[in-house]
Amino acid sequence: MKSLFQAYHLLILFSLTETTIATAVPRYAKPGCNDTCGNVRIPYPFGIGANCSINKWYVVDCHSSTPYLSALNQLEILGVNLENQTVTVNTPKISYCQNPVPNNGLTMSVDLGGSPFLYSKSHNKFVFEGCGNAVMMDNGSRVLTGCATNCLGDFVSDRNKCFGISCCQTTIPHSLRLYNVNITGDNGYDRGCGSAFLVDENSYVSEENSSDVPVSLLWTLSQGDIDQEVGKFTPAIKREFASFVVNSNKRVVPKYAKPGCSDICGNVKIPYPFGIGGDCSVNQWYIIECNSSTPYLSAFGHLEVLDVNTANQTITVNTPKISACQNSIRKSSKTMSIDLGLSPFLFSKSHNIFVFEGCGNAVMMDQGSQVLTGCSTNCHNGSRGDRNNCFGISCCQTTIPHYLKSYNINITRQAGDDRACGSAFLMDENSYVKGTFSEENSSYVPISLLWTLSEDDINNVSCYYSPGTLEVDLGNRTTMKSWKCQFFEFFSNYNFPQGNPYVGDGLNDTEDCARCKDDGSYCLYDTTYYYDADYLIKLKLSCIGTQLSSSAKAPANAEAPDFEKVPKNDKVIKSSKTSLGLILGISISIGVPFVVATSYILYKVIKQTIARRRRKRFFKRNGGLLLKQQQEADPSIVDKTILFTSHELKKATDNFNESKVLGRGGQGTVYKGVLADGRIVAVKKSKVFDESQLEQFINEVVILSQVNHRNVVKLLGCCLETEVPMLVSEFIPNGTLYDRLHNDDSPISLETRLQIATEVAGALAYLHSATSLQIYHRDIKTTNILLDDNYRAKVSDFGTSRFVAIDKSHLTTLVKGTFGYLDPEYFQSSQFTEKSDVYSFGVVLVELLTGEKPISLARSDEHRSLATHFMLAMEEGSAMSIFDAVVINEGSRDELLAIANLAMRCLNLNGRNRPTMKEVANELETIRTSHIASTAQTSMEL
Repeated sequence: MKSLFQAYHLLILFSLTETTIATAVPRYAKPGCNDTCGNVRIPYPFGIGANCSINKWYVVDCHSSTPYLSALNQLEILGVNLENQTVTVNTPKISYCQNPVPNNGLTMSVDLGGSPFLYSKSHNKFVFEGCGNAVMMDNGSRVLTGCATNCLGDFVSDRNKCFGISCCQTTIPHSLRLYNVNITGDNGYDRGCGSAFLVDENSYVSEENSSDVPVSLLWTLSQGDIDQEVGKFTPAIKREFASFVVNSNKRVVPKYAKPGCSDICGNVKIPYPFGIGGDCSVNQWYIIECNSSTPYLSAFGHLEVLDVNTANQTITVNTPKISACQNSIRKSSKTMSIDLGLSPFLFSKSHNIFVFEGCGNAVMMDQGSQVLTGCSTNCHNGSRGDRNNCFGISCCQTTIPHYLKSYNINITRQAGDDRACGSAFLMDENSYVKGTFSEENSSYVPISLLWTLSEDDINNVSCYYSPGTLEVDLGNRTTMKSWKCQFFEFFSNYNFPQGNPYVGDGLNDTEDCARCKDDGSYCLYDTTYYYDADYLIKLKLSCIGTQLSSSAKAPANAEAPDFEKVPKNDKVIKSSKTSLGLILGISISIGVPFVVATSYILYKVIKQTIARRRRKRFFKRNGGLLLKQQQEADPSIVDKTILFTSHELKKATDNFNESKVLGRGGQGTVYKGVLADGRIVAVKKSKVFDESQLEQFINEVVILSQVNHRNVVKLLGCCLETEVPMLVSEFIPNGTLYDRLHNDDSPISLETRLQIATEVAGALAYLHSATSLQIYHRDIKTTNILLDDNYRAKVSDFGTSRFVAIDKSHLTTLVKGTFGYLDPEYFQSSQFTEKSDVYSFGVVLVELLTGEKPISLARSDEHRSLATHFMLAMEEGSAMSIFDAVVINEGSRDELLAIANLAMRCLNLNGRNRPTMKEVANELETIRTSHIASTAQTSMEL
């Protein structure tokens, strides 16, 4: 459907092509019309004033530099997107104050009835903030979608982690013109107010008390609108558009597989680039094995193939559904996904949904334990989830934020619930079948995988249309490019033309289109729209005659020149040819090198100018001016905050060569570099940067560059000339504590472990209290503790750190951190204190004692979290049984229990009862000193 809307765009944009090409300046509005109002671009078919829009519905009023959509009660316009065919507007947000009344239906939406606008399915989401359950209904009170929340203590809703704790979100089933909202409050919660609303997913506001929310409206054009625009086309534009839509004059029978290969296995069509057998696929990843009329994807342990869709570029396969049987266990983490690793496949963002059947909360995490998405359910006596009403009662569903290679799932059961089993899984949305949710006998679920092609792959494919590219969203503002054979996706939904665009002669035409082409004309698929509980499209064929391209042809009756009538003079002709050849030869021999040299010099000058302007733009955008202001206010900063150029860092890292990569994380990639003066440094190249945090980022750079502690990685400077800022710090050669504990054959002695723990505790105590502003690290873990050649600890990665004034006790912020190290109190309240760092350090201390990982699927469900595993062992008096053998051999029972008791205090669920980092550092120093003394005495006795 998206491609159809883009085709409509082309019609509109082509109508402006002549003037655009002539002036080489992009045009957005009709001639003589303004294309901006304030900071908002207003492109045609919208227009500022009645004479500048395609019809009355698209009239925009510009008042005080703010654009309003005239036909819809002057809704403020925030943006118009030609590619998505959407207009984003501010709509009223109606809050529902919860009281003893259990239900309260509210008509929240602006009525779009009669207009060419609809609430977009693809670009909006339904959000509920509060405690209970909220549903969206149509005008006939039929439930369309909804979600449920659980509330814990004084937990504050976090819109970046809106997965069921005080906040939930879900998609809408189709584009809408009108909807109502109904909220059911959760018994026992005395919250002030809650609200449920539709909101543009890319503009999700952060202000809790905002009275308006941005919503994306899909805008549509009628056949009359298109006919009006087509009438303005010049022959050249009509030729270009006609060839864009259909450029083949061949009648063909639809083909799906390579020549000589079978295209079907059982009832499943197998189109190229997939193939039954190695010689029939584009590469080894796409090999299909057909056993007993059932197709299997060979590369992944013979997953059963259910469907291959060339238009969506997806393959649907059956994957195991893993259930989490809940009992007294509080949490159950299950690795459910197949690891797609180095394959060309990804779990599709657009065609799958995340589903939870059970009572409680389920979240999906990446391999770094960062939460990606999730949802919550409420359960009442005897309630069962219904797959047509999976909106929070025993069942919930939500989308995934981007394409994935693998994922983990964690389930938290609802307090007091004694139901036997629950399960959470990813599932193909189109295969979401009707029926009850608790289907114990269903051991497989269908999942859609996006398949991608490299440039080498596409070179081995003969596309019916010209090949194009697809940008695949991998999260954190990173994308990958995949090649694809162009396919107008709306054709596939209506069965013309049929076939496979990945085969050179793979598509057929309708009879009407074939006859049209036989006459030397072009096929053009026009459209009309109508609305019937969903957004539907009806296609119509038009045959555009050869007169559209007549300007490119000679008249049929044109007389050819008669060369026999030209008088001949051999000498004159020969002389003329000789002179002409000599002149041309000299001109070319002199002119070509001159033109080439001039062009090259001009190219280099232009390239350097563009690069210089680009660097200046990035420098300004990344806070360079703010840093200069800080340096002017305090000249001493100049010596401590070094501004590196992009050229310096490219040279230092060999243009960010893959061989220089030290590590990758959720925030970016770290490279090893050598500066011109010979210093070895670590260069962190971030993936994402939030421009709204510029001032805070610069403040952090300035302060961290002045932090001087032997156990904190020294920040040497930054580079602001690139698309995202880069940080340069000292290079620590011996890797991370995590690698030394878990991936090294040579174990670390107890003395070294105590030294590392004491040094890290001292560094955190310094950050918490010995600087002008308190610094909360917020992501203490063994992968962020580096070791130098002498195993001296260095605390690193301040990417999520925050600064707090001395007179403040906590920081209210978005929940960030790593699962397994995350303070439960912080996760529930969103309030980070210095004691949250203490909890994370407690997990590190337990890692040093046990040598075990913070999250391990090898341990039983109840003991999967190392913190829980350790605390249960301490309560049972069996802590010594889980300690590392090296620790037990080198330490006395009293020493080890002293460390264990300190770790237990750090892991106290009540942050107020945890010690400060200064107290922790002092106790560890005492234990370490005692251990060194006893070890020395033992050595002397021996």
